[in-house]
Order: sequence, then structure tokens, then C-alpha cells
Amino acid sequence: MLDNERDEVRGVHLVGSVPLSDAEAVFKFAVKHLGSHVRRIPDGETGARINWTQWQLDVFQLVEALESEVVDSGYIRRAKFRIRPGMTAADVKFPPLGYAKAVRESYPVFRSLKRAGEIPAHIKFQVCLPTPIAPTVIYVFPADQVAVELRYEAAMLTELDQILETVPHEELALQWDTAIEFAIIEGSLPHSFQNPEVEMVERLVRLGNYVPDSVELGFHLCYGDSGGKHFKEPEDTSKLVSVANNLIAGLRRKLNWLHLPVPIERVDTAYYAPLAHLNLRPEAELYLGLVHGPDGVAGASKRIASARHYVKRFGVSTECGLGRKSPDALVDLLRNRSQTELRPQSPRPKPKHKTIRIV
Repeated sequence: MLDNERDEVRGVHLVGSVPLSDAEAVFKFAVKHLGSHVRRIPDGETGARINWTQWQLDVFQLVEALESEVVDSGYIRRAKFRIRPGMTAADVKFPPLGYAKAVRESYPVFRSLKRAGEIPAHIKFQVCLPTPIAPTVIYVFPADQVAVELRYEAAMLTELDQILETVPHEELALQWDTAIEFAIIEGSLPHSFQNPEVEMVERLVRLGNYVPDSVELGFHLCYGDSGGKHFKEPEDTSKLVSVANNLIAGLRRKLNWLHLPVPIERVDTAYYAPLAHLNLRPEAELYLGLVHGPDGVAGASKRIASARHYVKRFGVSTECGLGRKSPDALVDLLRNRSQTELRPQSPRPKPKHKTIRIV
């Protein structure tokens, strides 16, 4: 490694879920293993939220205007809903979704630990929300997806408004989890969209612009993790880059970070080549989800070396949240991430653990 490359890999990003008992355990665990390397910590989406949007099934079942049946998509088996005969989209009324309630429970824990000096002052409280298209495409039949999505989006933005009232903006970092969009763009899920990529980007831009400038904003782009596998293996990063570039062009506000997945087997440079055309502004952080448990630091180092052919500044992460991992695997995964990166986020105290030299 050349000395002038030492700042090319910087920082670690936690995507969202962490399989621990509660938010306090997640905050303390993250600080212990990654404290000098992270700018944001989520509450781990513990309990019912651990498996991304699956807990929203209970919310859909409370909507009287919807009826359901179980469908096997080949990727996953789950209930899907449609508007009941004789009813319209206007009859679809969602109860509170639960995201704001979760923040009202976990943010006071974060605030207390920060005031006690157990969470460094620079770390922000990260809230991860699924884009509204996710649960509606997952749980609604194509014919009714757009109509129900509008109702669900309104409910989600109400949740976000309440979150914005709960957490001081200077302490808040908001991440939109973006996975189902790529299942639609790749043709992996039934849908009713005429121009999938354009329509997906329009939604992402609208959601991004809804977040106030006073709050940090990030997007986690994803190819799924159900059963530990993608809904489709991406050929390369071209679709990720295309969506990201169009999103960035449409935003009227600053994008603070972008997270992209990297499949474990992609040590070849071809996967990363489209990153050379990523129009990320200099102030935005890029995180590549190239840390995987099975091959640890050695595998991550190979993927880092390949990525460096096309992008020079990035941090590291896992591909998706850790909620589906065994708690016993957490220490090794976080150790892999902290040892893979080269420098802590600045300004930061020096890390207490050893880092490695990437060649």
C-alpha cells in the first residue's frame, strides 16, 4: 500500500438491524467495537422490527379495507393483500405504523448514554425507514399496489413527522432503505409499473426531499437478504449507479451518505467498473457493503483492492442489516469491519484496536 492511499478507506457504516436484546445493548456494543469509526448508530431495530418489514404484516392485517391470501413467489412465501370488493383506495386507512413509537422508546436511551459520556458526542442517532414501495409491493397484489402505496406513504410520512418532533435535528440521521425498487427494476417481483427505473427514482427523490436540510440523509441500496441470498445477483454496479446518479440529480438537498452492496464472490474488477461514473458529491460519504462473515478480512481486502480501481474514497459495511445473523457472529463481523478500514472518521480519537494494511 502506498502511503498516499491511506485515506482511501475511511469509516464504517451500520446498515440497520442488530440481533441484540434491546437498543441499549446495541448502542453499547457498537461503541465498544466501532466507536471511533462510526458517525451514526441505529437502535438495531430489535424485537419485532428485526426482520425489516415483516412486522408490518400485522399493520396491513388491521386495515379493514384489505383482504389477504398467501402467495409463494419462489423467493419467499407470504400473505398478499388486495382492496376488498366494494371498497376503494379511499377506504384504506392505516393505523400508526410503529416506527415513530420505536424512536420514542430508543432515542431517550441514546440521549441518556450520550449525556453520560458512553456514546461519543460526534455520533448521531440513525433512523432507518423502508421506502413505502417496499411493504406495498411485498404485501399488495400488483393491481392495487399504486393505490395502496399512496395511502401507506402518507402514513409513513406522518411517522417521519413524529420522528422529526422527537429527535433534535442536529442529532438525527435518516436512512431510506431501498431494496424492493431493485427487485422491480430487475424484474424479480410482479408489479404494475410501466417505466420501473424512472418511477422508482421519482419516489426516492420525493422521499429524500421530504427530509429537512437540518437532518442528515442517506440511502441504503440493496439487492435483498431473505434467506441470506439476493433476489437476483447483480451483474455489476451499473443499475445501482444509474439509480444513485438520477437520485442525486433530483435532490434539492444534500445527500450525506450512500451505501451500496457488494456480493461476496465479486472480487473481480468488472463488478466495480461502473463506480467510475458515480456522481457522488465530494461531501457525501460512500460505503461499500463488502464485509462478509465467511471470508472475513482476507475477502474484504480483495474486494477493497478491486473497488479501488474505480473509486478512491469509501468506507466499509456489510451488505445489509445484521438482524438475520447469529448474535454470536456479531463480534467477528464487527472486528472484520474495524480491521478492514484504514482510518477512523475525523475528528476522532485514535482507535484502540489494531488496523491492517490493505495491499
